[in-house]
Amino acid sequence: MEYKAPTEMDTFLPQDGSNAKDGVLSKYKVQVAPRDIEVGQGDGKSFDPFNERKVDNPTTDGDTLTHLLKAALGTGILSMPIAFKNAGLVVGVFATILVAFVCTHCAYILVKCAHVLYYKTRRTEMSFADVAEVAFATGPQWGRKFSKPIRYLIQISLFTTYFGTCSVYTVIVAANFDQISKHYYGESEFDIRYMITALIIPMVLLSWVPNLKYLAPVSMVANIFMGSGLGITFYYLVTDMPSISSVPLFAPIQDFPRFFSITIFAMEAIGVVMPLENNMKTPQHFIGICGVLNKGMSGVTFIYILLGFLGYARYQDQTLGSITLNLPTEEVAAQIVKILIALAVYCTFGLQFYVCLDIAWNSIKHRFQERSRVNYILRTAMAIGAVLLAVTVPTIEPFIGLIGAFCFSILGLLIPVFVETVTYWDVGFGPGNWVALKNVIICIIGLMALIFGSRSALMQIAELYS
Repeated sequence: MEYKAPTEMDTFLPQDGSNAKDGVLSKYKVQVAPRDIEVGQGDGKSFDPFNERKVDNPTTDGDTLTHLLKAALGTGILSMPIAFKNAGLVVGVFATILVAFVCTHCAYILVKCAHVLYYKTRRTEMSFADVAEVAFATGPQWGRKFSKPIRYLIQISLFTTYFGTCSVYTVIVAANFDQISKHYYGESEFDIRYMITALIIPMVLLSWVPNLKYLAPVSMVANIFMGSGLGITFYYLVTDMPSISSVPLFAPIQDFPRFFSITIFAMEAIGVVMPLENNMKTPQHFIGICGVLNKGMSGVTFIYILLGFLGYARYQDQTLGSITLNLPTEEVAAQIVKILIALAVYCTFGLQFYVCLDIAWNSIKHRFQERSRVNYILRTAMAIGAVLLAVTVPTIEPFIGLIGAFCFSILGLLIPVFVETVTYWDVGFGPGNWVALKNVIICIIGLMALIFGSRSALMQIAELYS
């Protein structure tokens, strides 16, 4: 099918001749950009969603880049050395680049399709669920019946994954401070649940940050803490580095699925992509060769490769699940690393919390007139709920790993390619249908991530309770 850009008067009406006002299509006034207008650019006459967008306290490109770095540079980076152990030094480098490319590309096409749909529907912003619903609702006839189900799937998956992630982050913060406390004061009758409970007030206060604009300094502080902790970690890695000639360049093929599952879920940040784009002052700068997304993920990929390579080369067969566990606990510098990582994770709580807050708030805000007070009540209740979940199940990480493996494979890889497919169904997939072929390959990768990631999480749960 030959690719053809849509014209200004192209509309996406039902092919069976039914009224477009019936059903879900009634919400969308469909009109797209003229053939000679590039998405993200206006001609001064046609509708330009970027000029029409009104956002209170919009974020700059720098603010957005800071948030993106913090979202992608999570605690998963500490597991990159063990990921390299399951791939080998050479395979680890190239496979990490491949995983980063696929994850970034899927986020890229999600935003690109959103920009196309802005013109189709004359809307100025959309959530992840909005993009998928509108793409299917205005796409081919066979896909319109899936518009509502895919919206609910995305909302439930995003909320479950990120709310669980907030609980896991609470456990990580408490565990790091608990280790430092036990080092200096010895074992006590208080278990980690008391340390988690003490975090209720700090987590609630962080949840009260009103929007991403004011959360940007918090993400910057988190990046500083994480960067400082990683800097000290790198010092340990390059000190007394053994010869890499003894390090396997290729790991057994049966170990590669674990590398794949660790890396793809460590780097995935699909849930924050649309919230970040929706809050930008210049959303058209988010994508593009030198856009915010490519800049951020390029830097993240380099750091992931560097830590994975050096960590595995330094500790080799003794490499543990988190590189901080290999650091000597009796040294002050190693203790500082734990504190810095704990503070970085605490600061990151706000960004992860914003994703599930956005979903919950948009679902109920239309029912209230006094929205400001209700919004803060919702924030407080959700923050307390995340902490209480961590108190109830302080070993929640493996379960969230299973949810993340299942949800992120669907959210981060499969749904974006489905959205692109239905968005461009009527205008074609390029020469030789290369876009369709590319999406088939990504679907295969997504299914592999789903299977192997879920299998790895289930094995971890079985080991925990054996």
